[in-house]
Amino acid sequence: MNNDLDTGTPQPGADPLGAALADAEGGPLGKMVDPGEPVFTDVTPTGSMIVREPVSAGYIWLMILATFGGFAALVAPIGLSLALRVQQLAPDNVEYLGYVVGAGAAVAAISAPLTGMWSDRTRTRFGRRRPFSLVGALVGLAGLAFIAWAPSIPLVIVGWMIAQLGWGTALNSLILSQADRLPEEQRGKVAGLSGVVQMIASVAGVGVASAFIGSDYLVFLVPGAVGLFFFVLWTLLVKEPSSVDLPAPAKLSIGKVLANMVFNPRKHPDFAWNWLGRLFFNFGVTFATTFTTVFFAARLSDSGKVADVGSLIVILSLAGVVATAGGAMLGGFLSDKLRRRRIFVLLAGLAFTAGAIIMAVGGTNAGLLIGGSVITSIGLGVFSAVDQAIVLDVLPERDTDAGRFVGINVYSTSIAQALAPIVAVPLLLIGAEGADRNYALLFIVASACTLIGGNIIMIFVRTAK
Repeated sequence: MNNDLDTGTPQPGADPLGAALADAEGGPLGKMVDPGEPVFTDVTPTGSMIVREPVSAGYIWLMILATFGGFAALVAPIGLSLALRVQQLAPDNVEYLGYVVGAGAAVAAISAPLTGMWSDRTRTRFGRRRPFSLVGALVGLAGLAFIAWAPSIPLVIVGWMIAQLGWGTALNSLILSQADRLPEEQRGKVAGLSGVVQMIASVAGVGVASAFIGSDYLVFLVPGAVGLFFFVLWTLLVKEPSSVDLPAPAKLSIGKVLANMVFNPRKHPDFAWNWLGRLFFNFGVTFATTFTTVFFAARLSDSGKVADVGSLIVILSLAGVVATAGGAMLGGFLSDKLRRRRIFVLLAGLAFTAGAIIMAVGGTNAGLLIGGSVITSIGLGVFSAVDQAIVLDVLPERDTDAGRFVGINVYSTSIAQALAPIVAVPLLLIGAEGADRNYALLFIVASACTLIGGNIIMIFVRTAK
């Protein structure tokens, strides 16, 4: 049994975060897990059996706070700060923002399996994951400071690549900790809470940054400092067992590293099918969300300009956050309660499909279009929570190569985010005349992708319930 936060069970009515802080200071931990409490047996995709004790509320709360901090620091630049900086340095070429964001996304995709493999092989008395949580957050904050200083667009790109590397590594360390320690019966709940807090952090991060518009440094560093603070809490208070005595890891050559960035789908079929289902689902989501703002402007404004529907976009964004968060909470908790995952992924695909079709055929009816957008957001929330739990359920080689496979799983998102906007361009031009674009076709294709993704996971992923 590990002597850390996740061995404690909070007393009824107690503040779990307060209990966690008391434990870090040597205070009362609460009731210890004993043989009478639930202990879950986790059967890995390879058939091995591992007993994992349920984690405490303190562990979960600190995980959620760190997730909030990391996403607030990462999303604030994407939502506001980077656009401000690019407009300062290249006022006549704001399209450079695409190069900045694209370069960062590429670094995040490539670095995820590499840092994951490094984490798997780390041997310190602080464990394998915590060093990457703290160092990742520090690197991320340094990247944000570099952007604030950068006098040119190429240096902004360098800074954003550093920031993506740091915050991506820190956030992935939280997923790896979940892979190491969460029993199956808690994965949906934690994934649901993480999905909710990601939505809240997206809004909060931009809100905090907007309060410091006018200061090149504070607009980047204040959200970054929030992220670093919560990762410091996580690192200090959630004690991970020493990895010093773990078996020595196999040495990696350059060839081995490159080989480890892919995997054999025949050896890990459930992980492969879930990866493919996620790819299709994320393609559909990216098709729809990338062009939602200009779609609403085209449908609901005579001018077709985004500025003319600004207030509606704010309402749409808030409704989307609430719907996505609600879907994530509901899907995550119900999937744990009912011990079923795949059916919720299928339902998420059906919901997103229905909402996208409503938007495709909704004409100029604002209520109908917003309703369709809300339905797609609910589907996205359910999927993001439940399929994250499935990823942990089917993760291959959990105790030796979890970092590698968590990194590979990131490809299912990054590939879609990189390619879907490019594929969408010819779809928008089919049958288009003048300034019009074929948004109906784009949303129909998006609905087909999400439905295919949900069905792939429902039909072919066998070991997940």
